[in-house]
Amino acid sequence: MASLSVALNLSTLRPSLPSYSLEFPYVHNSSSYNPSRRLALFQLGIALPQTQLFNVKESKLLAAERNTTKAATAGNIAQENTTFTEVDALKWVKNDNRRMLHVVYSVGDLDKTIKFYTECLGMKLLRRRDIPEDRYTNAFLGYGPEDSNFTVELTYNYGVDKYDIGTGFGHFGIAVEDVAKTVDLIKAKGGKVTREPGPVTGGSTVIAMIEDPNGYKFELLERGPTPEPLCQVMLRVGDLDRSINFYKKAFGMELIRKRDNPEYKYTNAMMGYGPEDKNAVLELTYNYGVTEYDKGNGYTQIALSTDNVYKSAEAIKLFGGKITREAGPLPGINTKITACLDPDGWKSVFVDNIDFLKELE
Repeated sequence: MASLSVALNLSTLRPSLPSYSLEFPYVHNSSSYNPSRRLALFQLGIALPQTQLFNVKESKLLAAERNTTKAATAGNIAQENTTFTEVDALKWVKNDNRRMLHVVYSVGDLDKTIKFYTECLGMKLLRRRDIPEDRYTNAFLGYGPEDSNFTVELTYNYGVDKYDIGTGFGHFGIAVEDVAKTVDLIKAKGGKVTREPGPVTGGSTVIAMIEDPNGYKFELLERGPTPEPLCQVMLRVGDLDRSINFYKKAFGMELIRKRDNPEYKYTNAMMGYGPEDKNAVLELTYNYGVTEYDKGNGYTQIALSTDNVYKSAEAIKLFGGKITREAGPLPGINTKITACLDPDGWKSVFVDNIDFLKELE
């Protein structure tokens, strides 16, 4: 899939795995997989319950089950009954209950990364778990509980202290109320600032660029209070119109805005499920004349929610995506997922809404 520019033996690594994915077909060395053990680890947890961290009620699952009876029923439809036309798919995708759940990537020093994200970027550690038998640890961080906020999932593979980020991944975006103040804090903590605070090129929004301890870039955007501070994932694509069409039809995202910058020879588009000041968005960037990128081996995927993974998989197939994990329940835990690649080879995974909430409970 992605070309690798570092000589790493990937058969010894475990790609970052979201809580519900546990084991994908493309994961190497899965012979030691024990779903019962890993589910038990998930249920026991290590971090504080998110309801304690954010003072929210524990009724999300009950409310979802009560208010989405039709969706739950649809989610149990057998796969053979979900094949439908493009017209059916467009209607389904438009009405599906979707949001961006979390973004997954690998880091070389988990403790140092958690310290940077919590002390410099203001995130909270939601949960962390160590899987010594499989030689990896992962951690979820964000600005709110996972049942309502976009979060990051970090994975540390034992003994691997560096990853090739590649040229395709761009940056993560974080909204802050005072960019200059945040940059000063990052500098005081020894962080790396690659662009000092100032208006964005051709606009008035104040931004700054920083790097985390692993080299992943973050764009700080000055905004007022927002329910979703972790607000962007930027990926580079080889054909912007093709990508916009795919994410609109297969993922049900809206084209929030598109801007051409001929002076700097690039065009970008914001795609998402609502206004970008209140929701996390996918920023797609096309650099004039560049059709392929090295994806490296650090960035992994975005996870999204759906009311029906079977219908979501059918829509992805109809509109040009490639299914890498057929829709269905994961062995041992029955959480329904499907995984895919977009036309540029960027990975995404869809997870059943009800199943996801059950896992968090």
